[in-house]
Amino acid sequence: MATTYDFPSDLLAGQEELHQVRAELSALLKRLPWSVEPLEGFSDDNGWRKIERPASPGWTDDEQAAVEKLRRREHELAVFVSTHRFWAEVAAADRVDARMNAKHAHGRSGAGEDD
Repeated sequence: MATTYDFPSDLLAGQEELHQVRAELSALLKRLPWSVEPLEGFSDDNGWRKIERPASPGWTDDEQAAVEKLRRREHELAVFVSTHRFWAEVAAADRVDARMNAKHAHGRSGAGEDD
């Protein structure tokens, strides 16, 4: 039988926000040009596979600021989740399992509802 953990609500909220911030950052990066700075396009077929990139207009100051803001928030949340006081209460041998459960707890009902 799998071990269940009574995660604190603030840990689960931080983990959920971390998922959301990472998804938002990933979506933003997919929409932006491939290069932060304006660069000409190129084609290179000298390697084991051909690589082509169109010309990149670069990122605007607002786009750079949006990426930086999301990356900063992602870092804050990752530190909060990974250093949460709850982990000290979990036996060292069980921490990896507990951490994996916390990462996926946002989709399960009943996780941390008592906190």
